[in-house]
Amino acid sequence: MKRVCVSSSSIASIGYDPGLQILEVEFAGGGVYQYSNVPQDIFEEFQNADSMGNYMNHNIKDRYPYSRVLE
Repeated sequence: MKRVCVSSSSIASIGYDPGLQILEVEFAGGGVYQYSNVPQDIFEEFQNADSMGNYMNHNIKDRYPYSRVLE
């Protein structure tokens, strides 16, 4: 999945597949994770959040199934 770099101290890049509703997040500390069943409006709010790290912790982490992507 193609990701774009973001301005965040905790997140390096993000990508989204609207057809599959998969959010891919590369963390600044390392590791790439895919979150399943993420609605497009949640992705849009995430990418526009004042603090992507806070948004991730409160609205995505532990709310959507995820798996680590091996690169």
